[in-house]
Amino acid sequence: MGIFKRGEQRSEESGPYWKQRSWQASAGFLALVVVLGVITTVTSGSGSGDDAKAPASKGPLSGTVTIKDGRPGGCRTDDSAGDAIPTSVPKDISWHTLGIGRVPVSASAGPTRIQGAVWWCFAHTPMGAVLAATDIPTQMSGTQWRTVTDQQVVAGQERELFVFQRTAVPDTAGSDSAPTTSSYAGFQVTSYTSEAASVVLLIKNDQGYAKTTVYVRWSGGDWKIQPDSSGSLYSQLASEQSAVGYTLWGV
Repeated sequence: MGIFKRGEQRSEESGPYWKQRSWQASAGFLALVVVLGVITTVTSGSGSGDDAKAPASKGPLSGTVTIKDGRPGGCRTDDSAGDAIPTSVPKDISWHTLGIGRVPVSASAGPTRIQGAVWWCFAHTPMGAVLAATDIPTQMSGTQWRTVTDQQVVAGQERELFVFQRTAVPDTAGSDSAPTTSSYAGFQVTSYTSEAASVVLLIKNDQGYAKTTVYVRWSGGDWKIQPDSSGSLYSQLASEQSAVGYTLWGV
């Protein structure tokens, strides 16, 4: 499948979804909803310039890390699936609480390494791309969002814009003020090469289904989130009629 083209999925999204009552209390997906909802309404004059220019933190995926055999030291995954688009989930999937939501983790496809807020080392396969697209953005509501951004978002002007806008958003991870009513239900890999992929995440809550698209790129020996030109890490939520056509997590 060819590399994704900007705008193909995003053109069909509608908003402003963050004002929809059914999603405002969906704590399971709040890590994405709060960040995206506020960022898309922030003007260029909002936020703290000093915070946005804070020095990048060092970590397992920093530019100083030694790359061996195409991967940072200590990163081991099962890449035997190659470029095959998954039609089922790995048998070793387990679910872990991350902030106020739950995310899938695979012992073979990743993330196989956890260093603080940085959950990293994803398989260089479509399934690894799916797990990165699911797990990394869910970290962006917590207090360690900047560390995660430095390590797991592709560097460039788009990342700088995300950082600038994110400084205006309150941290929410760890809050128990709202019930967990939404969850990751499934996914579609709509485009994949060894260098980039686009993943549609299916989210379920008590009102039905919604979807959002996340783009990832292979950079520095691991999958990282590729923001769009507006600095967004994922597309706006759009309603989805059913789970037909998606690979389901089965939870």
